[in-house]
Amino acid sequence: MRRVWTSFALAALLATPALAADPPLPQGGAAILTWTPEQQAFGYRNMEKINPHHVVRRGEHVRALPEGEPIDPKWTWAGKAWDVASYMAAMRTSGVLVLKDGEVVLERYGLDRARDDRWTSFSVAKSVTSILVGAAIQDGYIKSLEDPVSAYIPQMKGGAYDGVSVRDLVTMTSGVKWNEDYSDQNSDVAKVGLSILEPGVNPVVSYMRKLPREAPAGEKFVYKTGETDLAGVLVSQAVGKPMSQYLSEKLWGPYGMEQDAIWVDDVAGHERGGCCMSMTLRDYARIGQFMLDDGVIDAKRVLPEGWVADSTAQHVKFPEGSTNTGYGYFWWLIPNGYEASGIFGQNIIIYPKERLVIAINSAWPSADADELWAAQEAFGRAIRDAVK
Repeated sequence: MRRVWTSFALAALLATPALAADPPLPQGGAAILTWTPEQQAFGYRNMEKINPHHVVRRGEHVRALPEGEPIDPKWTWAGKAWDVASYMAAMRTSGVLVLKDGEVVLERYGLDRARDDRWTSFSVAKSVTSILVGAAIQDGYIKSLEDPVSAYIPQMKGGAYDGVSVRDLVTMTSGVKWNEDYSDQNSDVAKVGLSILEPGVNPVVSYMRKLPREAPAGEKFVYKTGETDLAGVLVSQAVGKPMSQYLSEKLWGPYGMEQDAIWVDDVAGHERGGCCMSMTLRDYARIGQFMLDDGVIDAKRVLPEGWVADSTAQHVKFPEGSTNTGYGYFWWLIPNGYEASGIFGQNIIIYPKERLVIAINSAWPSADADELWAAQEAFGRAIRDAVK
């Protein structure tokens, strides 16, 4: 995943058919990468009907999101004037919610989505996995980021992950070879976790431990969904419970999420640490607010002191011209902030100085086109300008 500016036309990518009536439930698994626009709009809000999953239980109370002073950003990008309505129509956006100082200043829905509808996260789940790594360190289940991955997943011994630390894993600098091509049904990202390769061994572990090495650990960044899946296995092995249960205990219940979430499983019934939670738009925004709250809930520290700053620091620096400036611990860095991102246009954008959270869900016609990400980043900047 992503993303350096290229020159092909945004208009061509956005030329998709108009929405029709809800189609039958589409096929799950890797087929999600090739859904039609109609299947996306319906399937993304009905993932619990399509794929096996765990439920992330909410608690007894809901954290209020009070109304603030509304904003109506307008901006120019790619030679065209934009407002929220034109952006949402062009970018097939199902929801935008903006929190300023914890108050809702913008909330709109599209693609026939209602406020209570959940929507799939794709790789936004990676940043949730990062939160769980931090919680497991705070709770003493993970002793150090310098520990070897094999200390928590012994089956990784004897392969390319020998000598790879937890820090290398969460910065995606393991040096293990990987193909993240969403258009290739034979790529690693399309195959990991979807078949039992060795009876009794988690399918993600089986797949990842057979991969070859291409660089020394800690030296080369390659975006790998499989490594966040592996980090999810590591968390559940360390804490001794499913990721969904741990997330419910540490964040979903105590912070006051408004609905249960779901987390899609691999074929062995383990949550995919790298993909595919479903939650309401308001709960996406609450994740961002939790980060702005420095991982503290009701005066109780859930994440280690300094973890939010460290996990969103520039541990990997990207070249000039990239839409993102670098990478942290499963968080993308942007000018003046950071974000959790998922293919087809899922985002939680966080600007700490402005105390600003922007949650966006979409059903783009392309999983990972540079022009679409650039348009979404321009939208985020316009929102930031509107609240300054």
